[in-house]
Parts: sequence; C-alpha cells; structure tokens
Amino acid sequence: MRAEQILAFRLWRSGLAARDAEDLAEAAACPASDFSRDAALLAVAARLEDLTRERYDDGVDSGELVVAHVIRGAIHALAPDDHALYGRALIARDDDELTQQLGEQVRGLAAEHGFVPGEALEEVAAATKDVLEGGASLSKIELHEALRESVGDDLLPWCEGCGSHHVAPMLWRYATVKAGARLDSQRRYVQGNPGRAPKAGEAVRRFLRFYGPSTSTDFGQWAGLARAHAARLWADVEDELEEVCVGDHHAWALRDDMQALASPPPATGVRLIPPGDPYLQKPNRSLLTPEPELRKRLFRPVAGPGAVLKNGALAGIWRVKAKGRKAEITVEPLGRLARKDLEQEAQRIAALRGAADAIIVVG
Repeated sequence: MRAEQILAFRLWRSGLAARDAEDLAEAAACPASDFSRDAALLAVAARLEDLTRERYDDGVDSGELVVAHVIRGAIHALAPDDHALYGRALIARDDDELTQQLGEQVRGLAAEHGFVPGEALEEVAAATKDVLEGGASLSKIELHEALRESVGDDLLPWCEGCGSHHVAPMLWRYATVKAGARLDSQRRYVQGNPGRAPKAGEAVRRFLRFYGPSTSTDFGQWAGLARAHAARLWADVEDELEEVCVGDHHAWALRDDMQALASPPPATGVRLIPPGDPYLQKPNRSLLTPEPELRKRLFRPVAGPGAVLKNGALAGIWRVKAKGRKAEITVEPLGRLARKDLEQEAQRIAALRGAADAIIVVG
C-alpha cells in the first residue's frame, strides 16, 4: 500500500479533506491536542465552517465540546460522548502498567515513600472530585492549593518551577481523568459528566479508523500506554483486522476500511493546521515527512510550527505572532504556494485569535 493512499485516508478520516463537519463534536471526533495556545480551537476551525471563538467558548462551557485531560494525560478537545472512552477507559488497572503510564517521577516517589500508584491515583482522584463538588470552578493553581489540603505529604513533592509542593504532574492530571473533570473556556477545572467508561478496545477501533494501517506499538504511543497494556487492547480487535504492507513494514487496518483505503476521497483547498493537530500526531509523521531534517523542524517538542496543506499535500510550515492588533503569519513554502492561496486561511486564523487583521509573510 502506497504512502499517498494512507495519507489521503488519514486526511479524510481526520476531517480535513473538506471543511464539512456539522457541529463541534463531529469536528473533534478525533481528539485535538490543546498543548499550544489555541491549538484545539484552530484544529476544530479547520474542520468546521464559520467557527468563531465565541461559538467555541460557548460550546466548551455548555459541554457541547469537552476540553479535558484524556489521552496521555494531556489536554484535548473531544466529543462529549467520547470523554470516558479516551479518558477513564484507558487508565491502566495493573499497577506496573499504571506506573509506566504515570511516568518516572511517580515511579520514583512510589519507590521512595512505599505507596502503591493505583492507591495514590484513587486518593488524588477522590480529593479532586470532592473539591469540585457543588459546581466549583478552580484554576490550576487553585486546584493545587485545594489538593495540598486533601492528600498526604508523600504525594506532594517540591516543584522547582512552581516554587511549591504539589501533586506530581502526571498523577494530578490522571486524577482529573479518573474524577471525570473537564475545563471551561477560562481554563478552570469543573466537574464533568463523562458517564460510564466503555470497553477500552473501542479506542483501538477508533484509532484505526482515524489512522488506518498501524501496529499495537503505534496505538500504545498515541494513547500513552505501556506496551503490554496496548497489546492486550489490540488483541481484543485482532479478528477485525487485515494485514497490509506499507513499504517494507507490516501493519494492520480494520477489514471494514479496506475499500476506503483503496480509494479515499480527494482533498481540496488550503488549510493552516496548528501544531498538535490530529493529522500531525506521531502515527503520520514518517509518512508525511520522510526527510528527517524536515521532520525535525516540523515536529519540535516545544514551540513547533503548524503545517500548510494544499489539496491534501504538505505545502509549507507556518507560525503566528501578535504584532500590535494584527496577527503576523509567517509561511515557509515547501512547494508551490502563492500568497493568494493563504489569504482566506490567514484571515480565519487572525479572527480566531482576536486580531483585527492578518499580515502574511512568505519566505
């Protein structure tokens, strides 16, 4: 199977072949990372016509769109019906696997103080639920302050960055997942209503529907799971899969998707998608940027650029910064890309960021 086929399939399934999502939930069907400023807003706007910041914020506050810590403990925007699937359902039940999920700091604290990671997560999650009970809305700092009064000292290491003791980052983030918390448009934590967690194998199906031919390792890296945990969930859907060759590599796709993989619909138009967009996640990176140097520049761990897509192809790298009341959007072309191709999208980005106008710099 050719890389171009797979990329076209992934582009279509991620909602970027055409800007035709019917609502916020459909536009965020594949959870959109909100790691960098306005990333989820811009990702949803790339899939939903005429989205404004006010419409987005209203949707977040009403729960029409959920913004919460879910996959990898990171903040994403997602459809409300999927909050439990990408959140609680993916928390490991085995303590060894949970320790890997919570990371090295929690592993070290558990070894030092002799606590069990699963019990620690239960303690912080219960405290999180308690402090959010009754309609409270807390900033991250306020949440840390409340948790300091509710959990044991062994769970409160010193943080050099904050200059205070607070729950280890991955532990408190996953505690919000377990507690079912979400964020409002002002980035305050509130109690959500994710409902009962479905069987976690459904997350594998969703992953394959969005990303096509993949492996259990790909899924585990995307979801932030230990290898054994990811392999076990993958095994739940193995009888629904078909093996395909991607160059010299073997991968698997849902049997029901083989026809769509053979002939995905073409993409049209220009999109400026933000860093962290679902289409720019790790499963796509080697196919989208086979040149290692370009991959390194596009997928930086911090302060990475966004990508310009033209008719589905990677056509440039873009960044934005405030310049007075305007948004300066700098584009580095990687192919045939004219200023006029960018004007409508640049104005969309500027408006979503609250700027009066866009300044386009190409070169």
